[in-house]
Amino acid sequence: MADRTIKVETLTRVEGEGGLYVRLRGDAVDEVRLEIYEPPRLFEALLRGRPLEDAPDITARICGICPVAYQMSSVHALESALDVTASAEIRRLRRLLYCGEWIESHGLHMHLLHAPDFLGFDSGLDMAKQFPDEVNRGLRLKKHGNQLVDMLGGRAIHPVNVCVGGFYRMPRRDEFQKLIPDFEWGLNAAVETTRWVAGFEFPDFETECEYISLSHPDEYPMNEGFMKTSSGDSIEVSYYEDEFQERHVPHSTALQAIRKSTGRPYLLGPLARVNLNREQLSPTARQLADDVGLEPLCKNPHRAIIARGLEIVHAYEEALMIMRGDHPTGKPRESYSYQAGEGMAATEAPRGTLFHRYVIDEAGKIVKAVIIPPTSQNQAQIEADLKQWVTHVMSDDEQETARQCENLVRAYDPCISCSTHFLNVKIERT
Repeated sequence: MADRTIKVETLTRVEGEGGLYVRLRGDAVDEVRLEIYEPPRLFEALLRGRPLEDAPDITARICGICPVAYQMSSVHALESALDVTASAEIRRLRRLLYCGEWIESHGLHMHLLHAPDFLGFDSGLDMAKQFPDEVNRGLRLKKHGNQLVDMLGGRAIHPVNVCVGGFYRMPRRDEFQKLIPDFEWGLNAAVETTRWVAGFEFPDFETECEYISLSHPDEYPMNEGFMKTSSGDSIEVSYYEDEFQERHVPHSTALQAIRKSTGRPYLLGPLARVNLNREQLSPTARQLADDVGLEPLCKNPHRAIIARGLEIVHAYEEALMIMRGDHPTGKPRESYSYQAGEGMAATEAPRGTLFHRYVIDEAGKIVKAVIIPPTSQNQAQIEADLKQWVTHVMSDDEQETARQCENLVRAYDPCISCSTHFLNVKIERT
């Protein structure tokens, strides 16, 4: 068989701009490249010299889908540098805000971006013609997430109420009460959604990779904890850059990452979180994981859609618990004084662990900023999985092979705009 190249010029149903290049030599896969061509956005340089108070609002602009993640990682890192400890009330409200982002992000991806691949549609709009109830349910879930972010963050997209030390304004009790009926419906709808996607026909495909996420002994990981790996390691967040290395590759404007100790890529995200923290899921989500038959260590990336469903269930259940609980009565934020220092933090964005590190001076100005997004960390593992996947789906029909490659990429829900510090698919036979 002649050598050939398959190229997907523009990946669809992903956030951002990128492509995929595959070169085949006969029946063997010679090279796979996830080509990110979205221009670098230089946020780390933009932050230098700015007052530290600007960081949450500036970093939120990195992504329109997961701005809360960037705000949470930035405020936790800066509070570490300033020796600030947030109150228990602020801590709960931050988790509540994150619940909103998980619900809207996962709800959007499951229903409009990923489900069409399993049901044979080119888009969520096409799918809505035959599955109107499911698509409307997904849109309603996304609306709930946006409402929660709006209530706590000041607006649904790029919220403005998050600050170092807490919030500029605490929510009123009636704002909580107004959302509870919708979230009670949403919890049941999220369970239905997860059962629905668990019934999809999944390809028989498993990958060998190292799963990594935050972990916490008392709660499902969002804002705090240590790094846990499927190989059995526990890593303090302060050692993040000692354990993980970013590197430039010629075919991408985004950096990729490997573990220094192994020289190999790794995978972050909902499947990693559920694999490593299943016992910390809410009671309903944990029971649902058993009911739908999700393996204790699931290695099929196509089944990540089930993990997203479980996390939506968890987010609804935790959000209801917080909103039904004692209303916050303390001060909205902790005070602090400027001091020179360095702080770092990692939180769990919908797509995986997001690391921030800041160096600040005695005047409260940012001297250095390091931001390591989850999608850039996942890219090398996605390429490795694609190389294995192509051998399963390769055929003389290059259009079908390209479609199957796109399907796998969408399973990881890459946020390409975040990663540029797809989709185009090209397959080449030589």
